[in-house]
Amino acid sequence: MAIVTTNQKRGNQLGSTPWGNLNALHFILKAGANGGALEADTNAPIAAGDKVRLGVIPAGSTLVESTAIVSTGLTATVKGDLGFEYVDGVDSVKVPQDAAYFGAALDLAAAARLRNATTKAPVTLPKDAYLVLTTSGAANAKAGRIDVVLQAISTGAL
Repeated sequence: MAIVTTNQKRGNQLGSTPWGNLNALHFILKAGANGGALEADTNAPIAAGDKVRLGVIPAGSTLVESTAIVSTGLTATVKGDLGFEYVDGVDSVKVPQDAAYFGAALDLAAAARLRNATTKAPVTLPKDAYLVLTTSGAANAKAGRIDVVLQAISTGAL
């Protein structure tokens, strides 16, 4: 199983705002013609079972909603679990890592808007976490694009 890390936009850093503390964090996965992630630490084709780190969700974010926008689908039968894991690699007893917190077996091959349909309660991350897409079904062998938008309430680390 390979781990692929995309280059994170700096626009996802949270701060104080006069209009409140609900934030939309935008993460992008672009795949090139060979099926590999663009703007990442490797451009090898994304294989079934690979973990793609889309970026960092800041500590203190209360996760409330997600939408995965598949504007150009990946190879037929590619699916993915969307969740989070802590940057430091150490799980939390209070808020355990969850590889499918935002969805399991999402169809990434067909253009669609995939809203979070899980019934999991909102959680506040005690530390920075990667937004992780774990692929399954097939290796990707074509260009594609998936945008993930998370709605998070900036409450501060507990």
